[in-house]
Formats: sequence, C-alpha cells, structure tokens
Amino acid sequence: MALECELSVVLARGADGEMATFPVAENQHRNGILETSVVPARIAEGLAREACGLATRVAEAMAYVGVLGVEMFVASGGKLLVNEMAPRPHNSGHYTIDACSADQFEQQLRTLCGLPLARPWLMSPVAMINLLGDLWDGGEPRWEEALKRPGVRLHLYGKAEPRAGRKMGHLNCLASDPDRALAIALETRDALRRRL
Repeated sequence: MALECELSVVLARGADGEMATFPVAENQHRNGILETSVVPARIAEGLAREACGLATRVAEAMAYVGVLGVEMFVASGGKLLVNEMAPRPHNSGHYTIDACSADQFEQQLRTLCGLPLARPWLMSPVAMINLLGDLWDGGEPRWEEALKRPGVRLHLYGKAEPRAGRKMGHLNCLASDPDRALAIALETRDALRRRL
C-alpha cells in the first residue's frame, strides 16, 4: 500500500469529555526522527476534518484525559491509518507555542486542573523544524542566523550534551503560506551550521 504523507493531530480532552483539537500538521521524517511539521497541512479540507474526527474518536475510546498526539498515515486514495499515539504534549505540536492562540502546554494544564479548554485557532501558517545534536558538529551553532530572520522563533531545551539524533531544540517559522514557512525553516536550520 502506497503512503502519500503522514499527518498528526494534537488534541486536548478534559475529564468531562470536552475536547479541542489543534490544526492538522503534515510531518516529514528523516532517519526515523521527525524533521518538520507544516501547518496547515497541505491536504484537502475534508481530509483534515476526517483526521481530526479520527483523533477525537481515539481519545474518546480510551476515555483519555490530557493532551494527546495522534499520528496517522494517508494511504493512496486518502485512507487514514493511525500509526502512533503519544499520551502527552507532542513534538509535532510544538508549532502551537508561536502560531496558535493557545498552545498544547496550556491545554495540558487546563485538562489536569479541571479548567475549561481553550478553543485554539491558527494565527499564522508555520513550519516547525527540529534541531538535532548533529548541528553542533562544527561547534556552537550560529544562533544569530535564526534571531535575525523575521518570523523565526528559536526554542532550545537546555540539554547539556548534543548527540547525533538528539532533539536539542526547534525553530518555529511563521510565514504567509505553508510552503514559504517550510522553505524558511530549512534555509534557517542550514544557516545555523558552522562549516569546518
């Protein structure tokens, strides 16, 4: 069966069954590690609604409480297949920090404290790109390359030791459309690397 792309839906579900979903992300992996998430996903609106509906049915079936990431493959013909679930704020939802009216971490707190959920909306198209430990191979990355670019937000996780494949941080790159956001993300990540 041919796969067209991978999507993820991050949602929050309260103990009372109330649910709120974030916009669907379109994910790309490299060497088995999430590289980029582009939002809104470059898919038909009907397929995005179907992905959100599938994710909410998964959360309901488990009577899940908290933030949940549901990854799914789009098979040929637009058939959705659940691939993986993450019972926590999810890497593919990191874009919510800068691009949404409420982020996945706020939603997690709301679910745990029994507060009403926010109704998040997307304020800007965005691409999230992970910064892996390999980026440090030539020395400390050139952070000024991220900080000088409009719409680019740098998030570092404070991990002391960079290692190949280890997620050390990410960039959220806001732009006028998803394709432009992805181009900025890839270009900025490459500009961070020090050349030997």
